[in-house]
Amino acid sequence: MTRYTGLIDQYRSRLPFAPEVRAISLGEGRTPLIKLENIPKDVGFEGELYVKFEGLNPTGSFKDRGMTSAVTQAVHEGSRAIICASTGNTSAAAAAYASRAGITAFVLIPEGKIALGKLAQAVVHGAVVVQIQGNFDDGMRLVKEVAETAPVTIVNSINPFRLQGQKTAAFEIVEALGRAPDYHCLPVGNAGNITAYWIGYSEMAGMETASNSLPVELRKYSTAAVVSGRPKMVGFQAAGAAPFLRGGPVKEPETVATAIRIGDPQSWNQAWAAQKESGGWFDECSDEEILKTQRYLAEKEGVFCEPASAASLCGALRDIKAGKIPNGSTVVCTLTGNGLKDPDIIVKGGLQGLIQVPAARSAVEKALLDRLS
Repeated sequence: MTRYTGLIDQYRSRLPFAPEVRAISLGEGRTPLIKLENIPKDVGFEGELYVKFEGLNPTGSFKDRGMTSAVTQAVHEGSRAIICASTGNTSAAAAAYASRAGITAFVLIPEGKIALGKLAQAVVHGAVVVQIQGNFDDGMRLVKEVAETAPVTIVNSINPFRLQGQKTAAFEIVEALGRAPDYHCLPVGNAGNITAYWIGYSEMAGMETASNSLPVELRKYSTAAVVSGRPKMVGFQAAGAAPFLRGGPVKEPETVATAIRIGDPQSWNQAWAAQKESGGWFDECSDEEILKTQRYLAEKEGVFCEPASAASLCGALRDIKAGKIPNGSTVVCTLTGNGLKDPDIIVKGGLQGLIQVPAARSAVEKALLDRLS
């Protein structure tokens, strides 16, 4: 049995890396596609509803897929440092993969707007963390400006190699199902992921897409179709950070879903292309709906995702109930990050189910029987 060494070696024939290029990997990819069993019964859905749990990547989010690709290319080109703006997950992945590669990571984060679990990851992996008095969009602007003169490689999703790594999640879904799903739902912040999935599905169908920002000469994938169809791509934003629903940038985005608290998406044009080409749509969910779905998924299916991830399932369930997603469809929802990234949000919502009793057998037995009765 061949040891799995990460998605670059797994999909090198479909990625822009020659055989001799050293892969900077932490064994990312091969995340589970979990078929939900209890929630579909709850809502009367007779189709197949899956979650692609990207929170089980090495640093706990889908960002690892793009980072292995971006850092591999940066090292191959001789770069000694990378830089990114981040709401948290990108900084964690950039720091980890830079550490693996033996180079420096500079990360710009918005002050007071990053979950502590993600900040801790960037710090422990040895990144140089620069906290700015502004939001992610300010950080992204500064990263672009600094990279014009400083000897650093940007590893945000404006780096086309990021999307090349992230597209592999679509490959895994097609391989697991034996086909493309009818609908694919994702949380949308910077919009790189919905773009990357559409690239991946298009390649598996042997088709081109306007979303692909990689230069044609670097596109190594085979055009032979593996499947005949592509899904409708459906993107969900937090209501307080929903530029795709407002028709343009949101100056002061605000939501508890910190991973998608972005007002000016960098993959704006590519994401619109994915939505239009696929026949999908964009919609928004309130913070209250997102947090309710996060708990619902954990309590009903045993899957704990971070708030931003829950936006995909939240929107999908609403569209299923409304009939916008027809009963009997095959639906995949991407869960972009692990719930342990932002445990504070659960604590703030109250530790439901917590019972305090004396340290006595009778008290414990009574508490159990009261709950079971």
